[in-house]
Amino acid sequence: MNAPDLSAPVAEKKTHRVDHLLIADMVEAGSRVLDVGCGDGELLQLLSERRGVDGRGVELQREKVNACVARGLSVIQGDADRDLDNYPDQAFDYAILSLTIQATRQPKTVLENLLRIGRHAIVSFPNFGHWRIRAGLLFGGRMPMTTNLPDVWFLTPNAHLCTIRDFADLCAKVDATVERAVAFNDYERQLPIKWSLSMQNLFGEKAVFLLRNSKQP
Repeated sequence: MNAPDLSAPVAEKKTHRVDHLLIADMVEAGSRVLDVGCGDGELLQLLSERRGVDGRGVELQREKVNACVARGLSVIQGDADRDLDNYPDQAFDYAILSLTIQATRQPKTVLENLLRIGRHAIVSFPNFGHWRIRAGLLFGGRMPMTTNLPDVWFLTPNAHLCTIRDFADLCAKVDATVERAVAFNDYERQLPIKWSLSMQNLFGEKAVFLLRNSKQP
C-alpha cells in the first residue's frame, strides 16, 4: 500500500461563529434580509447557502464591501447611523445587526430603524456585564480586552458598550417585543434557558436577541 502524500493540500473544515449559526436558525427560509454592518459578508453568505434568503448588506468600510462583492453578495457602502433613514418601513423580513450596535453613535436610533425597516430585528452584541470584564475592572483597574473586545481602549471602534440587562432595558424603551434571547458563555455554549436575566448577564460573553416591533401588526 502506498504511503499518503503528506504534501497534498488538506481541505479545511469551514467553521462559523456561533452567533451567526444561531441567527441562521432564527431566520425563516426564503426571507428578505438586510445585514447592517455586514463585514466581509460571512453571515450573508451563510444565510444564502443555508436559508436561501434574498440578502442585502450595508457596510461602512470600502475594503469589506469589495470583499462582499467578490463573494457575489449584494452589498453597498453605508453608515448605520446615517443611512438607515432612507429605507422604507418593513422593506425586509429581518434587519440584522451582528456585533455592531456597540460601535454606533446612536444605538437607540439605530435599533428603532431596524425595527421599522424589518418585520423582525436580530441584534447580537458583546456583554460588558460578563464576570471576566467585571473582575478585570475591579482587580486590574483597566479597560478589559477579550475575544469579543480585542482592541485596546484608544483604538477600539466601540463607542457604546452595554450589558445584557442594559440592552433588555433599551428594548422596552423602544417598544420591542423580545421573541427570543440567547446568551453564550466563554466556551461559546448557550446558557440554560431557565437562567435568570442576572445570571445571563453575569456569565454570558455575548448575546443574540430576536425582536419584533410591538406597534407593528
